[in-house]
Amino acid sequence: MSNRREFITLVGGAVVTWPLGARAQQQPMPVIGFMSARAPEDSAHLLAAFRRGLAEGGYVEGQNVSVEFRWARGQYDLLPAMAADLVSRRVSVLVAVGGDPSPRAAKRATSTIPIVFGVGGDPISEGLVESFNRPGGNATGDTLYTNIMEPKRLGLLRELVPGVPLIGVLLNPSLAPYQLPQIEEAARSIDQRILVAKASTDEELMAAFTALTVERVGALLVAADPYFDTRRDQIVGFAERQRLPAIYHFREYAVAGGLLSYGVSVTDGYRQRGVYTARILRGAKPADLPVLQPTKFETVINLKTAKALGIKISDNLLSLADEVIE
Repeated sequence: MSNRREFITLVGGAVVTWPLGARAQQQPMPVIGFMSARAPEDSAHLLAAFRRGLAEGGYVEGQNVSVEFRWARGQYDLLPAMAADLVSRRVSVLVAVGGDPSPRAAKRATSTIPIVFGVGGDPISEGLVESFNRPGGNATGDTLYTNIMEPKRLGLLRELVPGVPLIGVLLNPSLAPYQLPQIEEAARSIDQRILVAKASTDEELMAAFTALTVERVGALLVAADPYFDTRRDQIVGFAERQRLPAIYHFREYAVAGGLLSYGVSVTDGYRQRGVYTARILRGAKPADLPVLQPTKFETVINLKTAKALGIKISDNLLSLADEVIE
């Protein structure tokens, strides 16, 4: 009897364990396709935030999820091929970040694979979603509103250096249709002359630097753009060499030596994208996840840079600052 009981136990064990093994083979580790208009060298802190968000949802890269990365390094024309490649690999979720051109390429590449995006403007006008509360399709994510904050930045720069005759504006032509009308209208409203220098390549950036120098601009507004993020040190270095008071859209510029930044926390945006990605991997539908909007904007002032430029920060600006770098 004991032998017979052992035989039944062994058979029972085989019957129980075999289907589990079969299910494991049928459900391989999910793959996230991660495409960005930025560069990996300036995105390490953003990836760390994204991974924190994934972990909050129970996913750890290399343990129960893998990630395929694609980086455009500010070359937006590479994004459509990157999106098509990730779609052909049948990733479980397509994360499209680093600026508006990335989600546009992802949305054109697939209408079925779930997309988690990060944009700087209006995702409805971009055709990414039907509404903020009910996205309605295969995409959701967040907007940082970086592309529509240029008038506010121009006002802060003017307060920083009142009376400056000419302010330079560094702008990527790909986003000019969205940003330039707002900047021009804001400049007219405060009777401020501006000089617009456009750049989307390294050659154009050098030419823009030359134009801004030749025209002797007295301050610089760097419009929000992923390409500029990938050339952050070059732009901050140019402003330093020319002794130009400059304002930027992300805190990272002020940390790198820029005088002033005004915008949202980009790291928190990436963390939330990780959270949404994990929720979708667990079965949530993008159509049911509301597009998130920022509730807090932060002003960061680099006092060390201000002293080097011989600029006294007004008490009003100091009172507005969320962070002062000394």
